Amino acid sequence: MLEIVISSRNPGKIDEIKAFFLSSGKDIRWLTCRDFKNFPEVAEAGSTFFENAKLKAKAVSKFTNKLTLADDSGLAVDCLNKKPGIYSSRYAGKNATDKNNRDKLLKEMGNVKKIEDRSARFICSMVLWDPKKGLIFNTEGICEGKIGTAEKGDKGFGYDPIFIPEGFNRTMAQLDQEEKNKISHRGKALQGFYSFIENF
Repeated sequence: MLEIVISSRNPGKIDEIKAFFLSSGKDIRWLTCRDFKNFPEVAEAGSTFFENAKLKAKAVSKFTNKLTLADDSGLAVDCLNKKPGIYSSRYAGKNATDKNNRDKLLKEMGNVKKIEDRSARFICSMVLWDPKKGLIFNTEGICEGKIGTAEKGDKGFGYDPIFIPEGFNRTMAQLDQEEKNKISHRGKALQGFYSFIENF
């Protein structure tokens, strides 16, 4: 059985990755921070999503001596000069909650009334690191959409309750997991990863 460590400590991300592969038929044993003592906290010191994903994958793979899947993802809002970007998870401060981050974003966009001016995209960079070979795969997924004016839905995490994907009139947090995996930035990155790992 193929063993892969998920570098993230975010339960929402972990659930999305596991859910994506549930019906894939690929026999993977997913390991997480709960399976190891002293699991490393990796500083997101890179200047891009890819650099941060690579830092996390490398550090966790070195620590566990196992294949490690890492991603770094975030939201880029056009009217805010692509913010919050790589700072998405800590936009309102180091220990900010998802709600804190959403509140700050909505406040900063308060003067942008027209939905067509509230364009944004979720970006996910995903990396697979081998402890012996180093970087063996990377991919990127992008989901275009708009930022709503109020929170709706309770199925997602992060900015999902205020992000309306292109082609939908519901927020990401109003979609069920199967719908979300088909169109989300992480879902698209996972599709690329699945194509690679299928014959691994």
